[in-house]
Amino acid sequence: MVYYQQPCDSYFVESHDDRETRYRQQMRERESHTKRQMQLAIADDLSQQASYEYRSQIIKHMEMMESITLPDVAAIDIQTEIQWFMRPYLLDFLTEAHSAFGLLPETLFLTINVLDRYCSRRVVYKKHYQLVGCCALLIASKYGDRKDRVPTINELKAMCCGLYEDEMFTQMEWHVLVTVDWLIGHPTIDSFLQLALERVPYDPEVEHMACYVSEIAMFHKEFVSKRPSDIARTSLTVARYILGRPQAPNDEWASKYDHQTLLGLSQQLHQPSGVLSRKYSSAHLSKVSIIVESFMARQASISRCYAAPLTPPAEARLEDHKEQLLQDRLPATPTKPNFLPSINNGCLTPPITPTNQDYYGGHNAGTESFHRPLTPASIISHPSNQLHGPCSLPPISQIAPMF
Repeated sequence: MVYYQQPCDSYFVESHDDRETRYRQQMRERESHTKRQMQLAIADDLSQQASYEYRSQIIKHMEMMESITLPDVAAIDIQTEIQWFMRPYLLDFLTEAHSAFGLLPETLFLTINVLDRYCSRRVVYKKHYQLVGCCALLIASKYGDRKDRVPTINELKAMCCGLYEDEMFTQMEWHVLVTVDWLIGHPTIDSFLQLALERVPYDPEVEHMACYVSEIAMFHKEFVSKRPSDIARTSLTVARYILGRPQAPNDEWASKYDHQTLLGLSQQLHQPSGVLSRKYSSAHLSKVSIIVESFMARQASISRCYAAPLTPPAEARLEDHKEQLLQDRLPATPTKPNFLPSINNGCLTPPITPTNQDYYGGHNAGTESFHRPLTPASIISHPSNQLHGPCSLPPISQIAPMF
């Protein structure tokens, strides 16, 4: 008996022509992907060649730009209301906001630069200090970060617990841009770190450690007017020393760090900001804050050991011992050496952090004291603390004769 197979009309059965068409389409997609990867590899090679060729011109331009966009510490010193002990609290707030929005590292450095440049040119009231910091973060994220991660005014308003209205953010943002002459292209510490690390194999621990040390420096007044290139090279040197990595003598630019900056930066590692320490204790940042804490504990232990008085050589001690035995005819008993007490757990200088006396009116004698808030803006609780035309704030140079 012969059976005849009828053709199938069902749409659920794939014909030979459909399989061949799908196979050809997959092959075309694979070839297109391969060509795209080759183009990206060629473009990357050309970019590296151009970077090596124009490296000196790039560094020269960046160093010129950093000198133009440095804040003036002397101008910030004559502010009437904001004081230096308030700044670490605001930086803690900005660091937490920066991490919450998942912004790039260079955005945080640019935020701090814009904030300090504004404070060195305009009078800033204490009740507006956090508003200026939020607007600086907004400007920096718009300038160089991913557009889908730029914080909105509503998000910043929520982080400030609704202390400021929407139009206050818009008005202050415009005023900050006008004050800095719309010059936002500041070469940050992170940009110089990438230049110093582009010729060496990628080491995430070294990069994260250098960023951590650089952010520690941003909390202290003595580094506000330091060039980002100096801080970047010094931070990289400190990071390699802490991690036990060899330095890079083949890179002439990266090895030219400032010894005074190195000394000052090494003295600020023993007590960083709590927010900064928690940020860099995470696994995706190599837990570098825990490594620094262990390193500083070892250094403190070594300092306590070296604080002991020096002992004479073994031969001299042996001769003295024999002499004593001949004179007394009695066995000499060893004595426990007297160790000098350590100073500040082996650290050279105490940390530059605000004290209770500073925050309870130590800088402004005779003013009403208030309890230490989490951020500078949390002291704004009275309805009268509102922004009345930030565009009309006078330049800081006009208040200089008052002091």
